[in-house]
Amino acid sequence: MKKQTASTKKRRLLASPKPKRNLNPKATAQTINFAVIGDSHVGYGNSASIFRNLLPKAVGSGNKRFVIFGGDNTQAGANHGNNANAYYKDFKDTVTSTLGSIPYKASIGNWEASTQSLFTQYLGAVEGQMNFPGTQGKVKYVWLNCALGLFTPGSINILKNLDDQHFYIIDFHWPLKVGGITVDPSHVLSAAETAKFFAAIPTKVRDKVLAIFTHHGHLFYRKLTNIYPGYTNTKFFVCGCSGDYKCKPSGDRGYYNATLTINGTALNVDAFKVAVT
Repeated sequence: MKKQTASTKKRRLLASPKPKRNLNPKATAQTINFAVIGDSHVGYGNSASIFRNLLPKAVGSGNKRFVIFGGDNTQAGANHGNNANAYYKDFKDTVTSTLGSIPYKASIGNWEASTQSLFTQYLGAVEGQMNFPGTQGKVKYVWLNCALGLFTPGSINILKNLDDQHFYIIDFHWPLKVGGITVDPSHVLSAAETAKFFAAIPTKVRDKVLAIFTHHGHLFYRKLTNIYPGYTNTKFFVCGCSGDYKCKPSGDRGYYNATLTINGTALNVDAFKVAVT
């Protein structure tokens, strides 16, 4: 009888194995919030005050990890650049006091092109790339110089040397001439310059370009698919303005609340306009 009981117990143990621990749990999606702001034109009219009011709103919600400033941050070229130093200092002081430890990068715009040395002194290099904060190097942030409506050789060279081991978010001042764009044609890159930009990016990298942010048009515009042949899923954005210079407080003044979502090998960028009156 004891032998039968032991045999029954053994069968019961074999029939009810312990559940195995999952040593490879599914990765949890990571969301990185950032803000995109352009054309604050600090130094013109009431721009400094408007920018000081707008910037805390842009970074005060959603745990922002990074801020992109897209050029014409200051009106540095006005009055032959005689007030440029003061304008850059005003912009930089506002950014530093508002952002604290939040990293940021500024692109150069047409109103800053004639004062490039001061731009570099206050806001860093006019073109380059860096790790996008919070991505452990998986995503690179690339900023380019097309301040006068033409990409510099250095910026084109950066594009030519992008590799397919990373994903990319790119920013520069002038909008590309993509189909359907509603920005005034005088504030859009030429078809030839647009073609030069897209052609410079290696073919194997093109599906790694997540988003392109541009400015200059003082108008919000988005095109989320098929922005150019070979760029099926790259998203294209034009940001509004954040100052007093040709900046209507009726929808075009504001910023983008943006997110970068990483879910394993699937990455996505979204950006939504926030209007500021």
